[in-house]
Amino acid sequence: MSGTRLVPTLAPRPPRAPAAAVLVLHGGDARPGDPLVSPWQLSVLRMVPVAARTARAGRGRLAVHRVLNATRGWGTDRTPVDDARWAMARVRERYGDLPIGLVGHSLGGRAALLAGQEPGVAAVVALNPWLHPTDDADLAGRRVLVVHGTEDRVAPPERARTVVQRLRRRADVEWLEVPGAGHAMLRHAAVFERAAADALTAALLPPDVR
Repeated sequence: MSGTRLVPTLAPRPPRAPAAAVLVLHGGDARPGDPLVSPWQLSVLRMVPVAARTARAGRGRLAVHRVLNATRGWGTDRTPVDDARWAMARVRERYGDLPIGLVGHSLGGRAALLAGQEPGVAAVVALNPWLHPTDDADLAGRRVLVVHGTEDRVAPPERARTVVQRLRRRADVEWLEVPGAGHAMLRHAAVFERAAADALTAALLPPDVR
């Protein structure tokens, strides 16, 4: 997709022969007159520690890339799901047919859950996902984790629970609450980062390299 970018995570170093790939999806709503995604916007920077921790946990076996969407927000003609699909295609071109993990925050969490039904996805982690009450996806066979702060006023956890119950009709979805955490994950950031890294490495790597 024109405008979508992949940014490799270099910690500890780019893997030469990864066992799996992880795509990190940012959030961020649209703003009038500012449709383009900046690598310096807070919603993008918020996912840098998640990407770095996941790369470290992968011990050189995970190819971790952050996805910079073509435009901000969730449009009617284009959504972050399209950006995630574009990124998955580029990863396959670069590394071959590896299992893929998706982790996203806010609208990126929504994109991770909806794009998680694409072929080749083995794990999905959604951090404080902003979800529509009717969202649904067939995530059977994937490891799925939703992490939500109890004090999130932007993406209500009650709405996310409703969607999780629907997803559980076809998949085993784990729900983890973070008491006192808000939408930006500033409080208890390490809990979100560790939960994501642990879930992705457990789903994507064999036990001897975790």
